[in-house]
Amino acid sequence: MEKKKGLSEQAYKLKPGEQYIPYIPADRTVPELTAFSIVLGIILAIVFGAANAYLGLRVGMTVSASIPAAVASMAILRGIMRRESILENNMVQTIASSGESLAAGVIFTIPALFLWNANPSILQISSLAIIGGFLGVLMMIPLRRFLIVQEHGKLPYPEGTACAEVLVAGEVGGVSARTVFTGLGVGAIYKLIADGFKIFPSEIEWPVPGYRTLIGADILPALLGVGFIIGPQIAAYMLAGAVLGWFGFIPLISHFGSYINQVIYPASAPIAELDAWGIWSFYLRYIGAGAVAFGGIVSLIKALPTIINAFRQSVGGFSLKDENEGKPRTDRDIPMKWVLVGTLILIILIAFSPFIPVGIPGAILIALFGFFFVTVSSRIVGIVGSSSNPVSGMTIATLLFTTIIFKALGMTGLEGMVAAISVGGIICLAAANAGDTSQDLKTGFLVGSTPWKQQIGEFIGVFASGLLIGFVLILLNQAYGFGSKELAAPQATLMKLVIEGVMNGNLPWSLVFTGFAAAAVVELFGIASLPFAVGLYLPIHLSVPIMVGGLVRGFLEKVTKSEEDLKKKVENGVLYASGLIAGEGIMGIIIAAFVAANVDIAFGNNVLGQVGGLVAFIILTLTLISVCFKKVEE
Repeated sequence: MEKKKGLSEQAYKLKPGEQYIPYIPADRTVPELTAFSIVLGIILAIVFGAANAYLGLRVGMTVSASIPAAVASMAILRGIMRRESILENNMVQTIASSGESLAAGVIFTIPALFLWNANPSILQISSLAIIGGFLGVLMMIPLRRFLIVQEHGKLPYPEGTACAEVLVAGEVGGVSARTVFTGLGVGAIYKLIADGFKIFPSEIEWPVPGYRTLIGADILPALLGVGFIIGPQIAAYMLAGAVLGWFGFIPLISHFGSYINQVIYPASAPIAELDAWGIWSFYLRYIGAGAVAFGGIVSLIKALPTIINAFRQSVGGFSLKDENEGKPRTDRDIPMKWVLVGTLILIILIAFSPFIPVGIPGAILIALFGFFFVTVSSRIVGIVGSSSNPVSGMTIATLLFTTIIFKALGMTGLEGMVAAISVGGIICLAAANAGDTSQDLKTGFLVGSTPWKQQIGEFIGVFASGLLIGFVLILLNQAYGFGSKELAAPQATLMKLVIEGVMNGNLPWSLVFTGFAAAAVVELFGIASLPFAVGLYLPIHLSVPIMVGGLVRGFLEKVTKSEEDLKKKVENGVLYASGLIAGEGIMGIIIAAFVAANVDIAFGNNVLGQVGGLVAFIILTLTLISVCFKKVEE
């Protein structure tokens, strides 16, 4: 049978009265939820989940694993195993991407427990992760027919549609996975040489003469890859925040502080005795946290019309009736009775589990907030995509309300704060996984997957990643420490500050409001304040290499005249950049294991110095540029 050339025009828009016919029609049955797809999906879920956990804890953002996972799946299934089922490929990416979204939900909240020295066990972290992820998948299932099927042609689901295009392109031989694996190898080797063997430093910096501040960069593959993926505009917003912090606020604070001998809270020493890193740690981080909080709240307020409409319309499409009977293969969900039973069991576990100390009030809050934000998240990603889904804003709103209630109920101190972050963590996980499930089900709808099999795949990915994520967090905390320069954990730190501010009222509000004001000025200029705020919160050393990656993307867009050539260059750049991120993330976990085991693999003592590190980063950047151009010429 001759293969189709790609998705039909129906994948984007239906004519009145027309019904979508998927790439694999409902009357065809091909391998899908196979043992091989499950095993490979679990492996990729763990790999991309761990890599995204490391990346998110370091720079405060994660990267979608759907397309890299789909490409890696095609390379193994089609290239090595000679298995030619697009639905089997789709199942692998479904399982893999659920691991990535679970990691994103975990790193936004759970590291706060470590910052409070609550020392959660692997079992406690896994319980929170798996229950939150399962809740997001279960609560999204009843919405599939309305959001994915009835709203087809109205809700684009950008990542889900893009992933379907990649899968179809691979089916007809249009995609090579070598780019992803090349990037993965380069990123891993670079990370090993820099942070494992320590041949050259991964962080370079120079003091600015006459000012108590620094200019520096963490010259790492993941940051270069992130910059390329997010593009020059968002990268520039982040760098703008960093410039204001390190060349505005830090010199200003050091100037006035040099005339004051007293210790000014929250520092533990006079400002005159602090270097640039000390001022960043004790003062600038609170300013940045205020800016991030403002940006998150504004993003939520901007989304309110969409949120209200999404909730109203999605609930309108909700049905308790099991409509599988008489439906074709491509329109069969997990039966509603099992969805309801599963949700009820999870809520009971939340109420009485010793690993989730929220009690019955917390379980009720999770049930209410969970259903609302799962519904909202599932629809919003259909409009703006997963990367723009304001999950952090939803989590902040949940934490504020929950902490106030717990405080009123007498749950204060560490007990109340742990309970509040547990509620927020489960809601964050549910919303993140619901958004990812929506995108995956959209991909499945376009290529012709069986929905209930994909939903089982989502559970498998969540469970596998959830079992490992606790080990990864504990390992990284032992090796580097959350809140450190190596792992700033910006979202979790912000959530911690929000809860402490409500519980104890001890935030340095003048610094927080300074951050509010800075972000407000940016927002009034018509610029998205959240990336600016993240740049203000994080060290400038992270924003500089991200800007380099953004400039590479901008360079391509400037010099490439043909839209078709530009699309090819950017696609290959994104695949290579995703490989760089995954490679560094995986090697970062491996190096962390050596550090935690007190095994020293360094032997270089940074022999090449900062200049050698800068040269290595320039060479790395040139490899990214060469990959973008090479594929077009072939």
